[in-house]
Amino acid sequence: MREQRSIFDGIDWVLVILFLLLVFMGWLNIYAAVFNEEHQSIFDTTQRYGKQLIFIGFSVFVALVILLIDGKFYSTFSVPIYIANMLLLIVVLLTAKEVAGARSWIDIGPLKLQPAEFAKSATALALASFLGDINTRMKDLQTKVIAGIILGIPAALILLQNDTGSMLVFGAFALVLYREGLSGNILLLGLAFAVLFIFSLLFTPLTMLIILGSIGLIAFFFQRKKTWKLGLGIGGILVVLMGFVYSVDYLFNNVLEPHQQVRINVLLGKEDDPKGAGYNVNQSKIAIGSGGFTGKGFLKGTQTKYDFVPEQTTDFIFCTVGEEWGFLGTFVVIALFTALILRILYISERQRSAFTRIYGYCVASIFLFHFMINIGMTIGLMPVIGIPLPFFSYGGSSLLGFTILLFIFIKLDGYRLQQLR
Repeated sequence: MREQRSIFDGIDWVLVILFLLLVFMGWLNIYAAVFNEEHQSIFDTTQRYGKQLIFIGFSVFVALVILLIDGKFYSTFSVPIYIANMLLLIVVLLTAKEVAGARSWIDIGPLKLQPAEFAKSATALALASFLGDINTRMKDLQTKVIAGIILGIPAALILLQNDTGSMLVFGAFALVLYREGLSGNILLLGLAFAVLFIFSLLFTPLTMLIILGSIGLIAFFFQRKKTWKLGLGIGGILVVLMGFVYSVDYLFNNVLEPHQQVRINVLLGKEDDPKGAGYNVNQSKIAIGSGGFTGKGFLKGTQTKYDFVPEQTTDFIFCTVGEEWGFLGTFVVIALFTALILRILYISERQRSAFTRIYGYCVASIFLFHFMINIGMTIGLMPVIGIPLPFFSYGGSSLLGFTILLFIFIKLDGYRLQQLR
């Protein structure tokens, strides 16, 4: 065991530098997105860019506190941290005011916090603690069930808050389960149901019955031995699949809000609503496309400056990058995020501790999900579900949540040199 000399002993500076670069670039783009001639100072705390600077300062302070805490703390208290976060989600669900149709924010004095952002790191710690136990085997059914419960509780509580975007993030943990031994067949089955889900939205239940029935008949007649058991098995599978199709149809027509239905229909090409649900995405694509190869220049984005893109400091911050910095700017941002994720995966694989390795994969999976979905939203490849771009999107809870998530991993990685195993 090696004694720690300082809080910076053993930390990965590549990750720290990537973090600082992304945060700094995010701050500049928030400034560009809401630039105000009457408040030109980037340090003006009456504007969003000034407030984001305060969030950055507090997040850096929290990062230093995380590095000060002994690395063993995070594995020892992972379950209490998880339970505390789940209780906080329940408090939000019961007491929070409804904002834009969701109950996701809790008021603490002058501050507003979104506990769903902190539930990600808490869930990652709990999952790493469970799967990292020497007696836990991914092939056991009990392990799969418990892991599903660990992930399902926060996902369900966040869904009840009507925050669908944050709830979907927990699906990213499937990559962690696969790394720890979950059968690839289960992931393929999940992918197949995802494809069936999309087709169920594209076609009527009657059309889906014809399609699936035809596939079933083809599968039956191509078998050498056409027994009644085979026919019964294919028929049973068809019943299950049609039950899923009808459940999707019921969910879409009776559970989703009208604006959510329109957004999905626009994404799937079933409706054209350029001035309504499709407005944000259309304006975002125009902004990114207008940037060309090198962009219009810092603070010279017309789409951004004249507020053509709604939510341009949060969900659609990437369009500011595209308009003002062009293809080169978007390439740099994508390259930095890719480097961050690959670095996390590389460091995870060199760990002596199963807990740290699993937690590292959780961190990488969460960043990958946010990165892909957010950028996919801005270019019209993904539905608009309110997923922030890490370190770029405006917001204290988002920035603090991602900082905590990353720096716990940085601390655990530095702590590996002090571990006996």
